Amino acid sequence: MNPDPQAPSAPSVQVEPEGRRPPGPPELDRTRALELLAGAAVGRVVYTVGALPAVLPVHFRLDAAGGVLLSARAGSELARAVDGAVVAFEADEWDGTDGTGWCVTVLGRAEVRPAPATAPAPGDAPDRHTDRGRVLIRVGPELVVGRRLTTEG
Repeated sequence: MNPDPQAPSAPSVQVEPEGRRPPGPPELDRTRALELLAGAAVGRVVYTVGALPAVLPVHFRLDAAGGVLLSARAGSELARAVDGAVVAFEADEWDGTDGTGWCVTVLGRAEVRPAPATAPAPGDAPDRHTDRGRVLIRVGPELVVGRRLTTEG
């Protein structure tokens, strides 16, 4: 059965009317979200392998533009899977005593390049020189979403 070409098509995405957004954790502005992210040491990179989702906890740091910098072994599954791909990176902090905290997600294209020989890789002790055989992965901050976690949402 062929649809009527004269019939109006239904929208593929339903948008909430202005002012009717579902309640949820309060959003943080980009500057505050990146400040919180810069204070964290471990986050999670989310990518795909063979069309399946993969999540890997990693040490990281931010560059001056808010890009997320990760280190990986050259030729590793992570380095192969993310090069040129759009990935997500998330870090958070949660206080188990009062149920509050924050969560920041960075979405962007990942770029893999040789690790500079002058600085230790993220997560490596400063006195260890382990840059040989490693690559630097940068996730561009195309979209940064930060949220406060509260006991109400």
